[in-house]
Amino acid sequence: MTVSAEHRVGRPQPLLHNALVVLKAPTQAWSDDRGDMGGLPVHGLYHSNTRVIDRLGFGVEGHELEQLRALEDSASRTTFTMLLRGLPGERADPRFRIERTREVDAGRLAETIVFNSGLAHAHTITAVLTLHADFSPIHLVKDGFTREDAAPDAVVQFDGGADARWSEDGVKLRVVAPGATVTRRGDRFEFRWQVEVPPNGAPAIGWWAELDDERAVVESAIDEPDWSAESVPFFDLRLRRWVERALTDLRALRVTLRDQREPFLAAGAPWFFTLFGRDSLIAARFLLPLDPGLALSTLRALAQLQGTKVDPHNAEQPGKIMHELRPVTLELPQQNIMLPPLYYGTIDATPLWITLLRDAWQAGADETEVRALLPSLRAALDWMRDFGMGDDGFLRYIDESGRGLSNQGWKDSDDSIQWHDGRLAEGPIALCEVQGYAYAAALAGAELLDAFGEQGAQQWRAWAAELRERFNASFWVSSPGGDYPAIALDAHGARVDSVASNMGHLLGTGIVSREQAALIARRLLSPELSSGFGLRTMSTADAGYWPLSYHGGSVWAHDTAVAVLGLAREGFVDEARELADGLISAAVRLGYRMPELHSGDPFHGTESPIPYPAACRPQAWSAAAAIAIAYAVR
Repeated sequence: MTVSAEHRVGRPQPLLHNALVVLKAPTQAWSDDRGDMGGLPVHGLYHSNTRVIDRLGFGVEGHELEQLRALEDSASRTTFTMLLRGLPGERADPRFRIERTREVDAGRLAETIVFNSGLAHAHTITAVLTLHADFSPIHLVKDGFTREDAAPDAVVQFDGGADARWSEDGVKLRVVAPGATVTRRGDRFEFRWQVEVPPNGAPAIGWWAELDDERAVVESAIDEPDWSAESVPFFDLRLRRWVERALTDLRALRVTLRDQREPFLAAGAPWFFTLFGRDSLIAARFLLPLDPGLALSTLRALAQLQGTKVDPHNAEQPGKIMHELRPVTLELPQQNIMLPPLYYGTIDATPLWITLLRDAWQAGADETEVRALLPSLRAALDWMRDFGMGDDGFLRYIDESGRGLSNQGWKDSDDSIQWHDGRLAEGPIALCEVQGYAYAAALAGAELLDAFGEQGAQQWRAWAAELRERFNASFWVSSPGGDYPAIALDAHGARVDSVASNMGHLLGTGIVSREQAALIARRLLSPELSSGFGLRTMSTADAGYWPLSYHGGSVWAHDTAVAVLGLAREGFVDEARELADGLISAAVRLGYRMPELHSGDPFHGTESPIPYPAACRPQAWSAAAAIAIAYAVR
């Protein structure tokens, strides 16, 4: 496909906050609150890596439908209720209601439309569904591009209804509309039903779309998880509601690598229906008390793709855990990003993989399955020492390809690592939290090696001790408000002195002392970082702060949950509860579906968090944060 020249620059990423999604990964439908698509740039029916339909509308010929509500029964099912008014015999009260129920399963969208009449006379109405096939790669939709060339045309058949089929580059769409006729109207297709509605009757019509992508790298997990909110500890009824909604969303995000049976959590809708090293690991860690099996299957899926060679093009190195997997190259022209289908540009996924393996083992994972992953454990440990570390003995990253991610920690936007005065830090960059991850990973690896009778544990304990000593000599910044860890060291070893939430990830890793943990706890709960709706990513006192900056002042649920877990582990229970309560308050006001992030505006004076308009939802680690908090502060 080609894209319109007028959209090669300047068109922003689609906003998501006013769109409704029905999903079962790797399929998702984004619409307005009537179920129609086309009013917003994100709208459409997506499967795998492609938006297959970008415009979809339903109506009754000669009438205007009026929307009443959209009821989300689950992540995969929504009922849109509308009124049809103006029919003969109608009085003041509306007595003709239309319920449009949409269900999404992997590779399928189905709608049942019921015409519910309370009128005393029969009516014949013409129901009309229009659609436009798109077949745009999802990354171009994300980057604000539109097709210039025509989408593929349909092959239409009739046998008791309409059967239309489209295909392009291995992606297939079939629309079946029993009882309908189909007509082409310019670049759209129109499906029409003549519906006889008897007095006080409720006839129904239906249609469905079947989707397939022969290049897809993930597919829906076949089995259903044995998750129950009843088994999660609650100290707050609001938290229970959040957990219940989170588990529904997390079920819809469970996928496997294609033709395999190792479920993991896709990162989030709409852009990240795939395996992400860091995201999938953190989400699995949050769910560990509820489902140790998910941790093991996530670890195995990532081990299958563990790096084996040095390749600067995709940032692969022996032993390294990957960042993301896609069926095709990810191109974001406006950001000058071009990521290969299998990309390893992450500094933290490898130590996070190691610690999750230890945590899963401690949680009771089958020892035979853990033992089978020991070769991958050794390779991951060796990567930290042989490839991850810079000359100064800290894990560092830099993009060597010129088209990859300039920042490769969880705050991976290009402006996320800033000095207090707003200057961007120069790489290679050593993030503070990554040193904590690496320290914890080395000790976790040593524990596993000892437990399974393997050699080498002592060398990793010594490596960790040296890293801890270097960290505490190099990262701490003195200030009138108390010492704190710099967010990072820059290319020259200078402490990047902005006050950021990254320090919260150090708690519980063991790399800081009890006294240092107390300094971090006090800073995290200060008004400059704690918004009252969660933990800000950057202090209000820093020049780069803005409440709707992606990584420079917004609140991320998973970031706050990591801090809550760390505070609880360090014994700061009251502080953990205070941060948790703020995040729960945000969940209530956001309808219990916690988005990827929300604004960092203060609790007092805002009533509710302002949405970050481009935030993904549902997001795996944001949903899983509910479970993490429930177990952390029970």
